[in-house]
Amino acid sequence: MAGVGRNMVAPLLVLNLIMYLIVIGFASWNLNHFINGLTNRPGVGGNGATFYFLVFAILAGVVGAASKLAGVHHVRTWRGDSLATSASSSLVAWAITALAFGLACKEIHIGGYRGWRLRVLEAFVIILAFTQLLYVLALHSGLFGNQLGVATMLVGTRRSTWCAR
Repeated sequence: MAGVGRNMVAPLLVLNLIMYLIVIGFASWNLNHFINGLTNRPGVGGNGATFYFLVFAILAGVVGAASKLAGVHHVRTWRGDSLATSASSSLVAWAITALAFGLACKEIHIGGYRGWRLRVLEAFVIILAFTQLLYVLALHSGLFGNQLGVATMLVGTRRSTWCAR
């Protein structure tokens, strides 16, 4: 897995970016109607966990989309320093997405009437928890590979010239 390159990271990056943007859209729509007190409107509904789920879903969407911008920079430059920023921001985004995942599971477990938009949002957050984890693992596997960063190649070159003397 140390040989993970742009071929695996880039499609996950694009997939997660699109999914995070969809989560932002659905979560903001549901939260807006939930705050306005339109819970009896078809498609809004929910239960006791709905408000907390919506707050964490929109937070996960915003942080996840922002971490994907760091990921785009990393895929463009493909250096060790950009890997560190991309990996750390994606780890934070995954942690918040995991919290939203837990609240989605709790909301499903409690039950009650939930409109199609809320069910779609739950499904996207659940899928994102796993695809974001794959993205984090792919980025962190690059930390142990020797194909990134000039510093790793320079250290190897210096050792070989030092040993030759």
